[in-house]
Amino acid sequence: MDELSLFRFLSAELTRGYFLEHNEAKYTERRERVYTCMRIPRELEKLMVFGIFLCLDAFLYVFTLLPVRVFLALFRLFTLPCYGLRDRRVLQPAQVCDVLKGVILVICYCMMHYVDYSMMYHLIRGQSVIKLYIIYNMLEVADRLFSSFGQDILDALYWTATEPKERRRAHIGVAPHFFMAVLYVFLHAILIMVQATTLNVAFNSHNKSLLTIMMSNNFVEIKGSVFKKFEKNNLFQMSNSDIKERFTNYVLLLIVCLRNMEQFSWNPDHLWVLFPDVCMVVASEIAVDIVKHAFITKFNDITADVYSEYRASLAFDLVSSRQKNAYTDYSDSVARRMGFIPLPLAVLLIRVVTSSVKVQGILSYACVILFYLGLISLKVLNSIVLLGKSCQYVKEAKMEDKLFNPPPASAPSKPSSKSQNKCKSSQEETLSASVTSQPTHQKENAIPLLVTSSSDQLLTTPDGDEKDITQENSELKHRSSKKDLLEVDRFTICGNRID
Repeated sequence: MDELSLFRFLSAELTRGYFLEHNEAKYTERRERVYTCMRIPRELEKLMVFGIFLCLDAFLYVFTLLPVRVFLALFRLFTLPCYGLRDRRVLQPAQVCDVLKGVILVICYCMMHYVDYSMMYHLIRGQSVIKLYIIYNMLEVADRLFSSFGQDILDALYWTATEPKERRRAHIGVAPHFFMAVLYVFLHAILIMVQATTLNVAFNSHNKSLLTIMMSNNFVEIKGSVFKKFEKNNLFQMSNSDIKERFTNYVLLLIVCLRNMEQFSWNPDHLWVLFPDVCMVVASEIAVDIVKHAFITKFNDITADVYSEYRASLAFDLVSSRQKNAYTDYSDSVARRMGFIPLPLAVLLIRVVTSSVKVQGILSYACVILFYLGLISLKVLNSIVLLGKSCQYVKEAKMEDKLFNPPPASAPSKPSSKSQNKCKSSQEETLSASVTSQPTHQKENAIPLLVTSSSDQLLTTPDGDEKDITQENSELKHRSSKKDLLEVDRFTICGNRID
């Protein structure tokens, strides 16, 4: 009987069948997860490329259009007695901010000449590998803290210098704010210089152990983020942080290459020696981002389409900042969104370029002028392409109506009958027209005004409550939550929310 039972058991095991179609929903969901992970690299890189070009546009602005704007503001200031005081303001608020940015850049650039890069390089090179690894991690944390508090310092300076005169008794004065801004930009530039020097030491070490350890630090980032609970807003902040981090690493690699090429008398053969290490750094950064986002979306049931929403949100910031009555400058908007502040990085790059490249003779100055004109052309071309792509993304996300909403009032009040009649006017302006002028009327049934924080009244994307309730359950599950992506507090640590 036992042998017969054993034979039946083996026969049942060899011939037993099962029907996967009885659990179709489970296996369909698992298959969709696989497809989502396969789509993540493509969707993520599309977001990354768009975000990197946004950072590049804000970064090139410091070198190209900002000097011209400062020159125009100073020209107006010096020629004002010739025209008389016809206006209450000597300079417009935007011109005041441009002059402050230019003065901060010049002062910090002069202060950076007292920092010896060569001495810093040899001081860092004399440290042990483990100590340098710890220093590099501390520098990354300090960079995020500086980026978070630095934008607050700059915003406080701009508002103190441009606020109405009757409200200027509630602050400590422009001079203390200006001193804090100069000190911040200088200290942040030194911090980034130490990061670049540490990376340069890793490139020039013989056994490449330091570079390997520094690259392994990126994979530790996967452990610290993959197994945490993430909402769509948190993932958006992390994506912005990754965009800023990748762009900053590209600039640091450029600085390292410039310093190494200078040491080898600009021998092009040495560039091919650095090329494998540069590719390894870039490849490790891309691989870590792909793996991290793939598993975060998998564990939190987030579709790959969310990255197109993030891209539309960034595009909305660009389009809204190009309007006539924009709240803030575009570079400041990028700084709040991604934690990317271009001033310290620009100061360091100017310092490295001027110390590495010697300009002598008329031909050299002519090359510098041509290079500057080329930068302006690149900036203008990049801005035009970005603006066109941003308008396309905003239209695809059906967010055009948000561009026509007037700024929210500081205090709630009942609308008058006249204002209600004005709101009945047609809102048929195109999106391209809104870039140059902002309409002041809207439909009666238009989307209601968005709620923004008192500290930062940037326009936002549509809330999750505006979606159609008749959508399918599969789409409704992955739609945006009631808390808007862009209603998250702008003051972040490089895209990471401060709670």
